[in-house]
Amino acid sequence: MNEDLTAEQGEVTALLCQEDELQDGQMREVEVEGQKVLLVRTEGRYGAVGSRCTHYNAPLVKGALVGNRVRCPFHGACFNVMTGDIEEFPGLDCLPSYKVKVEDGNVYISFNRKALKLSRRVKEMSSREPEVNHSTLLIGGGPAALLCAETLRQNSYQGRIVMVTKDALPPFDKPKLSKALNSESSQILLRSEDFFKQYGIEVWTQKEVVSVEPVDKVVRLSDGTVQPYDQLLISTGCRARSLGCPGQHLKGVKLLQTHQDAQDIHNSCQGQRAVIIGASFIGMEVASYLSNKAASVAMVGTTQYPFERSLGPEIGKMAMHMLEENNVKFYMKDRVLEIRGEDGKVKEVVLESGAVLQADVVVAGIGVVPNSDFLMGSQVQTDSRKAVVVDEFMKTNVPDIYGAGDVTSFPLPIRGGQRVQIGHWQMAHSHGRAAALNMLNKPTKMDSVPFFWTVLLGKSIRYAGFGEGYTEIIFKGKVEEGKFLAFYIKEQVVVAAASLMFDPAVSLIAELMSSGQQITKTQAQSEDLSWLKL
Repeated sequence: MNEDLTAEQGEVTALLCQEDELQDGQMREVEVEGQKVLLVRTEGRYGAVGSRCTHYNAPLVKGALVGNRVRCPFHGACFNVMTGDIEEFPGLDCLPSYKVKVEDGNVYISFNRKALKLSRRVKEMSSREPEVNHSTLLIGGGPAALLCAETLRQNSYQGRIVMVTKDALPPFDKPKLSKALNSESSQILLRSEDFFKQYGIEVWTQKEVVSVEPVDKVVRLSDGTVQPYDQLLISTGCRARSLGCPGQHLKGVKLLQTHQDAQDIHNSCQGQRAVIIGASFIGMEVASYLSNKAASVAMVGTTQYPFERSLGPEIGKMAMHMLEENNVKFYMKDRVLEIRGEDGKVKEVVLESGAVLQADVVVAGIGVVPNSDFLMGSQVQTDSRKAVVVDEFMKTNVPDIYGAGDVTSFPLPIRGGQRVQIGHWQMAHSHGRAAALNMLNKPTKMDSVPFFWTVLLGKSIRYAGFGEGYTEIIFKGKVEEGKFLAFYIKEQVVVAAASLMFDPAVSLIAELMSSGQQITKTQAQSEDLSWLKL
C-alpha cells in the first residue's frame, strides 16, 4: 500500500492499488496501517471488508467469491463484499466494511482508524420497549433460538423475547464439545451476559417446558409456572440416543450432550481405557480427541468403515486408518450386547462377535432423538421420527408456532422440496433467521445449502449439499493420501461434495448450488475443473 493519507472529519484515505492490478472476480488481502483488509473487484465494482471470517477467523481471501459475496473456505459462512453483512452461516457477526473510490486509475479506501482495528461488526439492533405488549417465546437455547432473537431485534422488534433452555449455559458453540472436550465454558459462549441485557433478550437457563397449550397461548414449565406467548419458536434440538442394552446405567457410561458432559468425559478418560460406541461424527471426533489422552481407545461400529453411509467407504477407510495410527483400535461390523460392571462401575463391554473390551469409560454416540415429547397433546404435528413438521417458512400446522433447527423436518430447496431432517449447526442458524423474518410478516423461505465439517487429528473434512440416496462417488485427488475432492452423484447430478485439503472447492460448490446451478456428472468426471475456479 502506498502512503497517501489525509485525515478529514475523522476519516483517513489510503491508496490501495492501481485499478488494473485487480481483475473482475478477483480479491486480494491488502495491509492498511497494520490491519489486513479484503479488497474485492466483482461485477465492475470494488468492495473492501474485514479479511477474516467472524466465525473462526479463517482468511476469506482463500474462500470462494461468487457475485457479490464471499464464502468462507472453512465452514461456509458468507458475507456481502459490499456491505460486509453476513448472509449465510455459521457465525453471528458481520464484517466491517469500508468506502472505496476509484480516481485517475487508483483505488482508494476511506476508513476511521479506530474502526479499522475492529475485526467484526454487530448489526444494529433495537431493544425491549416495555410499552410494547407483545412477547415471543423461544424454547431451546441453541443457534436457532439465538439467531431468531437477534434477527427480531435487527428488524426493530421491540416486544419481549424470552429464551428458555434446559442447559446450564446460555447459547454456546456446541460443535466444539466433541472436538475439544476440555473447553472452558467462557471460551464457547456465543454471546455475553451483557449482550443479552443490552438488547433485552431474557435467557432462562435450567428451565424446561413440559407442555404447550396453543388455545390459551401458554406453555407450562417443569417448575409449575405458566408463561404466555404471542409467537412461539420450537427449537429444542435433539438428545443423544441411549444405548438400550444391559449395563447402560453403570457409572462410567456417558453421553455427550452438555458442556458438563464434555468435561466429565475429558476428566474421566485421562490414562484410562475408553470404549466409544458409534463410528459416526461424534464418536470419531471423541476418539480422535482421546487418542493421545486415554490409555487405550476402542471404537465399536456397525458398518465396515466409519462414516460409510454418509461419506462412503473410501473416506471412511481413510479416516479409520488415520485413527488406527494414533492409538485407536476398531471393532467394526459389530454391536454391543451388554456392558458389565463391578461395584456399580463399568468394567467391560461385550460384543456380538464375542469380543470383550476392557473399559473404564464408555461413550455412546449412536444417533439422536428429537426433543419433542413435550408437544404431546398440543396439536403441533410431528412425523414418525418425532421431528416437528414445518413448511418452507418454518411454520408448523398451528398458527403462531414456528419450528427451527435439528428438531424439525423441513423441505430442502436444493432437493426440490424433499422433506429432510438435518442436524447441521449452520442449518440451525438459517432456520432461526428465517423463522424470525416470517414472525415479522416478512415472507422468507429457508433456502440454505447444507454445509458441515468434521475434524480428526487436526484435519478437517468439509461437506456441502445433501447426498442421501447417492449412487456413485467421483473422486479427484487421492483419498488414501489425505487430499481429495469427492462428488456424490444421483441421477446424473452432483447432489453433494466432500473434501480434505482441497479448499475452497466445497465452498465453491455450495455457492453454485445456492445460486441454483446444477452440477452434472459430466462436469464432475472432467479432468478440467476450471469451472470450479480452483
